[in-house]
Amino acid sequence: MNLQNITLISFGYFDNDFLQNIAKNIQRELFIKVQIKEGHLDLSDYYDPARRQYNANLLLKQIENNFASDSSKTIGLFNVDFFIPIFTYIFGQAYLGGRTGVVSVFRLSNERYGIDSDENLLLERSCKEIIHELGHTLGLIHCYVSDCVMRSGTYVEDIDQKSSSLCHKCKNELLNSVNK
Repeated sequence: MNLQNITLISFGYFDNDFLQNIAKNIQRELFIKVQIKEGHLDLSDYYDPARRQYNANLLLKQIENNFASDSSKTIGLFNVDFFIPIFTYIFGQAYLGGRTGVVSVFRLSNERYGIDSDENLLLERSCKEIIHELGHTLGLIHCYVSDCVMRSGTYVEDIDQKSSSLCHKCKNELLNSVNK
């Protein structure tokens, strides 16, 4: 694997400090340089009016086709409600062993659940979800270790219960795949 960096592309408005803190957390966990870019898409092409949500599969394909490169793992960061046909909603989606993933912070904020805003918790949840999707692009599947960042998360509480780190088993799998 010839991975030079991770590209985090912001689609929509995100505070620069928020993006910089995400980049620092990703670099700290995965030891790969993160560059931040701004992207622009007409999101109306991905909106499903019947569901009042955005199709994550179509967005993932768009990022793959128009923003990804072979020397980087690319994550598109959004603030819209994602779905895929088999789930009511999702936080993110990625190509397993591929170049690309997408993450939405839409359902990661406390305000979505009628709770007071907590910017630190939003940052923590966002980092966990981005690292999780990057793990998939790096070939990792869902893990059953309770606090591993690669554990599947259906609800925001699931994200809160896990750490932002890979467990020992997942770290070894990642190191073995990078060294091949």
